[in-house]
Amino acid sequence: MSETAIFNDLLRPIRCIESGKGAYRSGPMSNTLLTLFDTDRYHEHYRMGFWRDDTVYALVRAHAERTPERVALRSASGNLTYRRLVMYVDSFASDLARKGVVGGQRVAVWLPSRVETVVALLACSRNGYVCCPSLHRDHTVSEITSLLHRMGAAAIVAEDGYGADAAKNDLFAQLSEIEAPLHIYRLGKSGAGLEAGLFPVPPIDEERPPAPQNANRVLYLAFTSGTTGLPKGVMHSDNTLLANARALSSDWNINNESVVYSLSPLSHNLGFGAMLMALAVGGQFVIHDLLRGTSLVDRLIETGTTFLVGVPTHAIDLLAEVKVRGLSGIGKLQGFRISGASAAPEIIAELLKCGIIPQSGYGMTETCSHQYTLPSDEPKVIVESCGKSCPGYEVRIFDREDPNRELPPREIGQIGGRGASLMLGYFDDQKATEESFNRDGWFMTGDLGWLDEYGYLRVTGRKKDVIIRGGHNIYPAKIEALAATHHTVQRVAAVPVPDQRLGERVCIAVMFRPGMAVRPEEIIKHLDDIGLSKYDMPEFFLQVDEIPLTASGKVRKRDIVHWIADGRVKPTPIRWEPNSNDTRP
Repeated sequence: MSETAIFNDLLRPIRCIESGKGAYRSGPMSNTLLTLFDTDRYHEHYRMGFWRDDTVYALVRAHAERTPERVALRSASGNLTYRRLVMYVDSFASDLARKGVVGGQRVAVWLPSRVETVVALLACSRNGYVCCPSLHRDHTVSEITSLLHRMGAAAIVAEDGYGADAAKNDLFAQLSEIEAPLHIYRLGKSGAGLEAGLFPVPPIDEERPPAPQNANRVLYLAFTSGTTGLPKGVMHSDNTLLANARALSSDWNINNESVVYSLSPLSHNLGFGAMLMALAVGGQFVIHDLLRGTSLVDRLIETGTTFLVGVPTHAIDLLAEVKVRGLSGIGKLQGFRISGASAAPEIIAELLKCGIIPQSGYGMTETCSHQYTLPSDEPKVIVESCGKSCPGYEVRIFDREDPNRELPPREIGQIGGRGASLMLGYFDDQKATEESFNRDGWFMTGDLGWLDEYGYLRVTGRKKDVIIRGGHNIYPAKIEALAATHHTVQRVAAVPVPDQRLGERVCIAVMFRPGMAVRPEEIIKHLDDIGLSKYDMPEFFLQVDEIPLTASGKVRKRDIVHWIADGRVKPTPIRWEPNSNDTRP
């Protein structure tokens, strides 16, 4: 592995300007932005054009100069042109600079999807700051303050009354009590009739000039969902982010005439990436800030959305509205990236009937959305695979026990990847960074899957998401995908139940659609009917009112495991014996 650790930016002392009673630390920060930098691949990415000198801010500013009145952002607050967006960005960036925030320091954003998240990101790209917008709605105030400590934030932009425990805890009250040299931007609720962007445009003589543009320094700090442990801070540069945006937009013909709408929040990498892609090509990005009960179909038609981004649940809900209204299409909508989990065959078929080409994909915060199907792919390929790697990224499959041994096509192993959109490492965690790569520099995702002869990827589960029953490996992802095709199932999770003799047995937890619950035996029979091996059959059933999700739309299996361990819920034993031939011990 020809990787050289370099200091991306040496952090200077943080000065307390207007808030907090002391400092996280006295003197210079003990942490520096230590990143992975492979000089050979660096030159290769530039030679191939995957990396360039443009920053995100530089691209958006260029659009503002060429087409100043073109709409960049649409939200409930109104439309924002590229010209006005850059004015707000320059204003906010200048204010941060005046308050002493310096290159490499972190600017945290804890907001629902709204314009100010975009303003903060572009201001960070302009001035060389690191933007951390991956603070989610389901975070508590204590979790946010902990993350602020971890990242050593120099500023935070946050909304009143936001977060999982906003009814009983006030972030701003706690920030005033902690020792933090933190510049606080406190925003009220956004919505119709409220001005888009709350940063006043300064007089020309007060505007600070942009920092020298460097597309290879850290711009984006995103904390992973943390379904298996403490979230890790993933670092990306302008170039690692833009490499994926350029590839995806080219393959799917997304350009300055496109209107991109993300149903995933901007705090999640999926929504964040969609926003970045739209602005990079000079298109429009629609912020999903609809009030509960408002028609999504009407919003998509009204905005002229051409490309939609979301998870399978979004597709199911959208098609339900289409069916109720008897529609044959949804305005100008042509493409729909479905991520987070695989979509059922009937969902793919219904979208195609509406003239919408689904895009199945695979990616993660560390690698961006590098894997996806193409508009020309057959429906069977869209249903069964996650597509091929985009230009500038490679995927290989490695042995689960020996990450340095590559496997041939059609063998299941750990998915490894490398390329232009790969992260720069984990923030302040050299050990985790080093342990994530094999000896040849391939990033080990922790996901299991296989490649066919044409390079199309199938994901079978997590390396750590394998239930081992008496030495037999059972992959929950397969059980979940099959169970989700039953018309009564809204969410499903296959989790392990400890067994003294066999080690683990499978429990299937089901959240039914309202008023559609069926007997456990019907779900198990359905699994048998559509081909699940009897050796993989669940042996416990758990019906729950709610299966919690992460901010990225993934099932929080650890919660269900904890409920079972704590005795809060009790799975019911169930045994499928179609012909009394189940010979499992």
